[in-house]
Amino acid sequence: MTLEEYNSSPRMHKLAVFLVVIGPDSAAKILAAFEDYEVEQIAMIMATLELIDDAVQQKSVEDFTQIISESVLAISGGYQYTRDIMERLKGPYQAERFVSKLVPARNSSDVIKEIGEMEPRQIHNLLKSEQPQTIAFLLSYLSPRKAAEIVGLLSPEVRTEVTVRMGTIEATSANAINTVVRRLERHLDMKATQLMQKSGGAAHLAETLNLLDRSISKTLLERIDEQNASLGASVRKRMFSFDDLARLSVVDLQRLLREVDSSSLALALKPVAQALREKVLRAMSKRAAEALMEEIEFMAAVRLRDVEMSQEAIINTVRRLEEEGEISLETEEQEYV
Repeated sequence: MTLEEYNSSPRMHKLAVFLVVIGPDSAAKILAAFEDYEVEQIAMIMATLELIDDAVQQKSVEDFTQIISESVLAISGGYQYTRDIMERLKGPYQAERFVSKLVPARNSSDVIKEIGEMEPRQIHNLLKSEQPQTIAFLLSYLSPRKAAEIVGLLSPEVRTEVTVRMGTIEATSANAINTVVRRLERHLDMKATQLMQKSGGAAHLAETLNLLDRSISKTLLERIDEQNASLGASVRKRMFSFDDLARLSVVDLQRLLREVDSSSLALALKPVAQALREKVLRAMSKRAAEALMEEIEFMAAVRLRDVEMSQEAIINTVRRLEEEGEISLETEEQEYV
């Protein structure tokens, strides 16, 4: 707010500015003398105030010289500032009732996005006291990498139940999303509107488990199999690791190799078990196989990260071809004619 805008404002607006300038404690004491309907009107104005110029702060204090302020440092109003004052004045319950009328409710996706921008340990601390269904719901909306980090922080017992629930989440109703976000908003000072989204499922769970430590993901898969065999099978199909190239038929492996650069393939195969390397070589022509082996043997020491990136690129190609119907990840023997 500029000085010109302040000077032309009604008295109620000037009072709202002054209450922002003097800070929440003093403002709450002053508002205690007003009727509820007056407090609501003033609070609505305060919630719309953003940056207040130094000149406006000074003029406001001059205009209200009868009141000695202990703080003239506050220069912004807004939702959270108003909520702090209301809590001091009316307590948390009444404060929520007041501020819910002041600003538009946030969309559920905004809430989830903001949570997703937090560090994994912060999200874990936010969720650790929640029910497994609530944890699974939120993790299903996060990136697989971040979800994997949070799953790794959960206790073994909770971890199993959360991952099973993640794999079975499909379309989420508006009411369910509202319920979860409202439960979390007490930590975040946010409010949600209704939204309908599709999240979770076997694909998201598979991506998440792929990013976990291998021993953890193996244990989780075994427990998922025990509780929901069909989910376990679906997840395993999607949890394609580089070692799973051995699962591909010769025909499918040949189709894959047409999409992969020889240098990237050599880098990806350098540290793998001999059995997998031989399976790949058998799918190639003799000349191509000899050239690949020569490239691997004469390759200098390579960084593990570079190997992992090459393997991940090949895995992504496998998934793309499977989605396009070019190859199959089923473990049963395939018939070709």
